[in-house]
Amino acid sequence: MATKEEVAAFIDTEFPQTKCVICEVGNGGATLTHEVGQDELRPGGTVSGPVLMGLADVALYVAILGEIGIVPLAVTTSLTINFLRKPVAGKGLIAVCKLIKVGRSLAVGEVSLYSEGSPDSVAHVVGTYSLPQHKEAAIRQK
Repeated sequence: MATKEEVAAFIDTEFPQTKCVICEVGNGGATLTHEVGQDELRPGGTVSGPVLMGLADVALYVAILGEIGIVPLAVTTSLTINFLRKPVAGKGLIAVCKLIKVGRSLAVGEVSLYSEGSPDSVAHVVGTYSLPQHKEAAIRQK
């Protein structure tokens, strides 16, 4: 397992371009936020789909790293998103991830995305990650 601070330091170093902020990691999940800028809106005043998918993907990655330790080569193998309602353009996004199963070679999780201040999710995401030799890698790090 990795702490919130360890995962955040890794993400800051390896993915300095991300606007995602880690709020919580642990207990088989993670919560992240993402401030939405003008360049992330699409015509019609809504947040673009790639921004939502990117946030969900990072949330899954963070939750997995929190569970198995810092294993950089864990990679997305599947990501399915259902857009449920229009995100609020002037509000940040919140991603709440829960891991469903973490096995030897695959991890599956789901992410609910929200606009800040709204109880209704704007998207539901299910993703699968490949975990190459994660148990051995985590042991070597200790």
